[in-house]
This record gives sequence, structure tokens and C-alpha cells, in this order.
Amino acid sequence: MWKFILKRLVMMIPVLIGVTLLVYMILHFAPGDPAKVILGEQATPEQIEELREQLGLNDPVLVQYANYIINLVQGDMGMSYKTKGPVSDEVFNRFPNTMKLTACAMLLAVAAAVPLGVVAAVRQNTLFDSVSMIVALVGVSMPIFWLGLLLILFFSLRLGWFPSSGSEGWKSIVLPAVALGFNHMASIARTTRSSMLETIRADYIRTVRAKGVAYSKAITKHALKNALIPTITVIGLQIGFMLGGSVLTETVFAWPGVGRLMVDSINGRDIPMVMGCMILVCATFSFVNLIVDLLYAAVDPRIKSQYKSGGKSK
Repeated sequence: MWKFILKRLVMMIPVLIGVTLLVYMILHFAPGDPAKVILGEQATPEQIEELREQLGLNDPVLVQYANYIINLVQGDMGMSYKTKGPVSDEVFNRFPNTMKLTACAMLLAVAAAVPLGVVAAVRQNTLFDSVSMIVALVGVSMPIFWLGLLLILFFSLRLGWFPSSGSEGWKSIVLPAVALGFNHMASIARTTRSSMLETIRADYIRTVRAKGVAYSKAITKHALKNALIPTITVIGLQIGFMLGGSVLTETVFAWPGVGRLMVDSINGRDIPMVMGCMILVCATFSFVNLIVDLLYAAVDPRIKSQYKSGGKSK
């Protein structure tokens, strides 16, 4: 097991390098000059050129990237062009807010989606099944930012139940978490339903029922555990999508997280800050995938034996 974990951690290194290289190149060739953005419209060409030299923007792009990676390996994410402070301080100050929002959204999504998918599978072709799948279809189709605006309009402006922006108190996180979690709840529910339909039709479930085991116990004790593997996979992927979707959600609700910081930094051509945000999000997503793989072993002992043997099936 430990060999498998170490192998996955080592595999994260080329992934992070690839992501940083891609993002760095996109930011470098994007329109706009960071020096002009920092100094403003009134800056003279001499001032702009002097600042570009100070920031190393006149060096070839590969040299700039190599210098960035060398500093990053030493634990230095660079200095923000906008705030003049360390990127790591700002990013890690915002990151707990993003993780709090993601955790609450995923908790709401899983708590609603798994029971919904199981009941829809057990009651296939009933009114409950049809209604739940229509709700799931709406959830998959509706953009996060549009749902966020509807929630603000109804629950904040009309009813006044929750604040429309900020992060003051537990009420502030309700609307962003619902907006972020609803779309992913739909995907998890559809996957759970499909997996449960396949599982409850398996031969071993019929055998369990033939032995006199109650139908509810056969579903909860035998079928659900085996049906959870595809659901766990989707949940792991959805966490990554949530980290990306938080950019829109945090912008709509003015939530002080990494997503909103990334948008502001892109608009301000703050390359070190954007890179810091992307590295943290990518590393978090990679660790989530590792945790998902370990959860497979907890659900299915056969997968655990493969991990112990170094991933080689016998």
C-alpha cells in the first residue's frame, strides 16, 4: 500500500510541471503587458521598460519559467505584481475559504444525491424515478452562475433569508454551497442510479434474496457497497470540478476564496498570483484523486490486494 501511495505522489510531479508550464505559456502570450497594468496609463515607455527589466519580463519565456520553477522548488512562489507581497501568504489565506465552500457543497451534493439515486433505482419507472431524473437533468444543464443569480434574487433580495455576498457567519455560505453543489448533485445521483440498477440485477443479489434476506437489507448491505465504486469515482472528479467551478461561484457571491483571487489576478495580469492559485488547485485535485483511489480499497478488498501487490492483478 505504501509503495502505491509513494508511486502516486511521485507521479504528481510531472503533472504539476505540465500544468505550470501550460499556464505560464498561456499567461505569457495572452494580450496585455503586466508592466503597463501595474504602472497605469500615465506611465512613460521608459518607466515601463525599467519595470519590465526589474521583473525579468524581457528574458526569454523559457528562462522566465526556469527561474520560476527554481524559486518554487525552494518554497518561493514569487511576489505579487499588485500587492507587492508574497504570493504564498495571499493564496494560503484564501485557500481555507475555498476548501470550506467546496466541502459544504460536496456534503450537500452527496447527502442528497446518493439516497436519491438509490431510491430512484429501487423504484425504477415510477413517478419518483421520473421526477428525480428530471431534477438531475435540470441540475446538469443549468450553469452555476445562472443558478447563483436566481438564488440571490429569490432568497436574498426577495425573502431576505441569506446574504447575497461576503463570508460573515454561516448564512453566507448557504447560497454559494447550494449553487455549487446542485450541478454536481445531479451528476452523482445519475451515476448512483445507473450503478445501483446494474448491481441489483446481479446474480449474487438474487442469491442473497433466495436465502431469505430481506430486500431492504440486501440493498443496503450488499448492493450499495458494490455500487459505490463508480459513485466514489464521480465524487472525486466532481471535487476537482468544484474547485474549478468555485471561480464562477466565488465571483457571483463575492466569496473571498482562491477562485475569486484568480479572476482578479488574471484581469490584473498578476502572473505570479495566477500561477500560485493554479498550483494549489492542481495539487489539491491530485491529492483528492489519491484519496479516491484509497477509498476504492476500503470499499472493495479485491482492489486493496492489487494495491499491496504493486497494482499487478493476479
